[in-house]
Amino acid sequence: MRCSATWIRVRLPQRPNNVTGWVRGDALGPFQTVHTRLVVSRTRSRVTLYDRGKVRFSAPVGTGAPGTPTPTGSFWIREKFHVRGNLMYGPRAMGTAAYSNVLTDWPGGGVIGIHGTDTPGLIPGHPSHGCIRLRNPDIRRLYALTPIGTPLSIR
Repeated sequence: MRCSATWIRVRLPQRPNNVTGWVRGDALGPFQTVHTRLVVSRTRSRVTLYDRGKVRFSAPVGTGAPGTPTPTGSFWIREKFHVRGNLMYGPRAMGTAAYSNVLTDWPGGGVIGIHGTDTPGLIPGHPSHGCIRLRNPDIRRLYALTPIGTPLSIR
């Protein structure tokens, strides 16, 4: 019996980071092209959104503290949502495919989120358990400009 299925190698959002697996092509929905790319510099405490190679947005961020660092690597934006009732995360949040080694109170535990904050005075800096914090006006703008599937590079 001959198998004519096309198999596609995919990156999986799980621990440890950067795990890949194989999925039958007919099990996937249609492919979608995104023209954005998000880069977070831990040393510069800055996020930059590129659209078709040009800077579209840049802002200071707070990243992980020395004992709870934001992981480095290549990830992507996998979910977006409005935050209601919890001012600690600000008005918007985006879940990434990056995982922390530290369990947090993020839904599902350990997911590195990009979100707002109730303590904007800590930005820029390294105040978090691994998440990437922005001032609330900045997360609103970044949220509006960043489609799900956007590649994320954390350096």
